Amino acid sequence: MRDDDSVGDNGRQYDPTVDHGFPDERVNAMLEYVESDAEIQAYLSAQNVNPVTRKQYNDHGVKHISIVRNRALCLYDLLKRGGVAFNGASEQGLDEADEPVIIALAATLHDIGHIVHRDDHPYYSIPLAADLLDDLLSEFYDIDEAVMMKGEVLHAILCHHTAEDPLTLEAGVVRVADALDMESGRSRIPYHRGGRGINTVSSQAIKRVFLQPGEDNPVLVEIEMFNAAGVYQVDNLLKAKLRRSGLEDHVRIVAINIREDEDQIVERIEL
Repeated sequence: MRDDDSVGDNGRQYDPTVDHGFPDERVNAMLEYVESDAEIQAYLSAQNVNPVTRKQYNDHGVKHISIVRNRALCLYDLLKRGGVAFNGASEQGLDEADEPVIIALAATLHDIGHIVHRDDHPYYSIPLAADLLDDLLSEFYDIDEAVMMKGEVLHAILCHHTAEDPLTLEAGVVRVADALDMESGRSRIPYHRGGRGINTVSSQAIKRVFLQPGEDNPVLVEIEMFNAAGVYQVDNLLKAKLRRSGLEDHVRIVAINIREDEDQIVERIEL
């Protein structure tokens, strides 16, 4: 389920492979199907052309999807272990096992609208994802369940855009996870490669993002920065995504400047 190397590996990263008492089999089966689906994989490859090749922006392709999906599922696991009750699947009468399926599918398909245009891509993602979901969900659900799952996944895709307010915690997880792909050169704030503006400079300032259980909150997000410019990413990207996500009371964010010299400006900030 979580086979990429996008998360920290220094021993402080939460291990989502540990059994925390809720089912994973359904999401694993779904992700195996997604990985073998030629059409979905073609979209994930093609969606990088407009932002990267044509606009010279940062990556929004296969690697981005892998990172976001991994971190979304890590967030979900941590929140569940912390006793947070999700509402998307449950309010539709779906199973608890469908919660991570909604999250995983939305994380996978949230950026496919880039094949149409970078601008307003979340809105283009909706009809494209809807077509893919019709075929995919029919392999796992009956008609009624497939319709409910489709609605929940599309809602989460739409609400990764900061202009839209998530109405479910599943959608909130995808929204925040999208912002967590922010390590050096991977900011979700568009920047031009080779540029010297604040978007570009700050995008190089984040060394590593760690997800782990918190003491007073289910989730602690710890961000290591090379220099204080990383504060721009935390404040203008992650803070914006966390706001109105529904996760504000469950996630603690700490950013640490690990640069050790006399010009150090910021040592630690907390949201």
